[in-house]
Amino acid sequence: MIGRIPILDIEPLLDCGRRPAKAVAGETFQVSATIIREGHGVLAAGVVLRDPAGRLSPLARMRDLGPGLDRYGADVTVTSEGVWHFHVESWADPIAQWAHDADIKIPRGQDVELMLAEGALLFERAARSVRQPPGAARPAAARTALNALAKKLRDRGLPPWDRLAAAQTPRIAAILNEYPLRDLVTRSGWLPVLVERKRALYGSWYEFFPRSEGVQFDPMGRRDPVSGTLRTAARRLEAIADMGFDVVYLPPVHPIGTTFRKGRNNTLEARPADPGVPWAIGAAEGGHDAIHPDLGTFADFDAFVGRARELGIEVAIDLALNASPDHPWVKEHPEWFTTRADGTIAYAENPPKKYQDIYNFNFDNDPEGIFAEFDRIVRLWMSHGVRIFRVDNPHTKPLKFWERLLASIRQTDPDVLFLAEAFTRPAMMATLAKVGFHQSYTYFTWRNTKDELTEYLTELTGRSAAYMRPNFWANTPDILHEYLQHGGVPAFKIRAVLAAMLSPSWGIYSGYELCENTPIRPGSEEYLDSEKYQYRPRDWETAARDGLGIAPFITDLNRIRKRHVALHWLRNLRFHSVDQPELICFSKRVYGAGTISERPSEQAAPQSGEQDGTAADTVLVVVNLDPHQAREATVWLDMPALGMDWHEGFTATDELSGEIFSWGQANYVRLDPAVRTAHIFTVTRNQA
Repeated sequence: MIGRIPILDIEPLLDCGRRPAKAVAGETFQVSATIIREGHGVLAAGVVLRDPAGRLSPLARMRDLGPGLDRYGADVTVTSEGVWHFHVESWADPIAQWAHDADIKIPRGQDVELMLAEGALLFERAARSVRQPPGAARPAAARTALNALAKKLRDRGLPPWDRLAAAQTPRIAAILNEYPLRDLVTRSGWLPVLVERKRALYGSWYEFFPRSEGVQFDPMGRRDPVSGTLRTAARRLEAIADMGFDVVYLPPVHPIGTTFRKGRNNTLEARPADPGVPWAIGAAEGGHDAIHPDLGTFADFDAFVGRARELGIEVAIDLALNASPDHPWVKEHPEWFTTRADGTIAYAENPPKKYQDIYNFNFDNDPEGIFAEFDRIVRLWMSHGVRIFRVDNPHTKPLKFWERLLASIRQTDPDVLFLAEAFTRPAMMATLAKVGFHQSYTYFTWRNTKDELTEYLTELTGRSAAYMRPNFWANTPDILHEYLQHGGVPAFKIRAVLAAMLSPSWGIYSGYELCENTPIRPGSEEYLDSEKYQYRPRDWETAARDGLGIAPFITDLNRIRKRHVALHWLRNLRFHSVDQPELICFSKRVYGAGTISERPSEQAAPQSGEQDGTAADTVLVVVNLDPHQAREATVWLDMPALGMDWHEGFTATDELSGEIFSWGQANYVRLDPAVRTAHIFTVTRNQA
């Protein structure tokens, strides 16, 4: 039945509590609920956390989120990994009700002594109810203060207004906040929150093909190219670490089939030297549990992972539930695939697109066998140091399969993470996140205007943040957006700033730092000479020597991300007004100087901006979204979102240029993309 003081529409809440909301260790999020009661009585509410060991936190008082909405909320912080729970409590607040009525009646001379006597009784009740909750100190002192106040309220030798004022001191307010007098207490049920490691939310990703690093070509064309290996690819790791990336993602490293192998630029006829698409997994040399012989051995893979670990980088690999026609499973388990009316096995297609070199799995004939095999496959790669999997097209496989597989891995290895590469419909994307995926690809690539970005980020940082963590990729081997094709170097910088500053996790595919932007044809998002179908060596040394590309700019972005803990979180994003549609302004702010970085060298220094004695880190970003011309505007800041009063001023230090500005609520900005695409400001409050 409904409670005496009903608690309704609690958030975060997934599927009526059947699945846990998500957070990471150290994350602060808001618990909110609609709370009502009959009549006009004053009510109050709070949140209690229960950690994985069963310990209860002190009650966190909820605040009114908007006049007349009956919506209350409190920010809570989960500090360790595991399954946490929370519940909401609501109650009638008789002392707040008395204070409300007394403030009206006593100045008017109505029922003065009666009101003061009733207040004395309430404070005596409050004194008797004082207990020793976890973390509370000196309950005896609180009881003494409340009894002394009750005595003062009855003292007719003092003016009524002095007695009333005695009940309104900060000390009494603090005591009542710690030891509230509560009537008609109503409690919700316990609701779960799954708290995972911090890399599930925060990280900078870099994708590259090992076979292209160190590939050897015969300049005379008399011999076939010799593939790069995991050993030669490992030489690239130091430069990736120097750019500040935390995660290196490798496309499939397995043997590639030869039947229906695709050639350069997705042609149906492959030349003998064409290496094939890595996602066409399986050949005579093995399948998902094997390494392509051109890349090396498991010893070489272990060395690659070890070198990455030395540099503070995690290795993510592709988990692709695809098989080439040459995969051993095609002969060993033909029931795992779909047989067409003519007796052939159906290849993958998304009309008009056809993937003749790939077979999809049929999960209906032998779901137990397929589950057992992929559980084994994932654990095999885990045993070689992989703790992150980027999952290819998970939306084309049964949700039931993913929920079971991810739960199986989580039961034994809760630190293993899965990123869903699912550019699909919103409902499917959301459900993949709910059933267990730790991160999700997003529609960021196709959100380029201010209105598009503002609307989409408001969605991602709102209710969906309880289950879906975005990873903003500025490009992928499959996606070269027209914005990058036609915007030149400024476009690459703009999209990098947006991805790195808006989302805690972001990524680029190799070649982005060189501003590669040639499509296979006008109107296509496919790269010309796509690395999916051929080797794509890049002369990194010459680019660095000649200052080509934007690698230093990307390094600066990752440096800023590591320095500012405010950029490590998702739910703290706030947008500000700009009177020009081509300029966008947003900020992120946190209290406390901790960092969620997992590399010891990345401990963030405390940032200035004191409020109530607590260090705060605030980053303010202004971006010109037009890569072709300068734009100027007035930026109107939401000062409370920056932790300041409306009239205050502050110092804005540009982390990209080192320039220092004095800013307030309204500020003129001009950004010329040929010179500067964005301001990334550290905010420092002016000292009084």
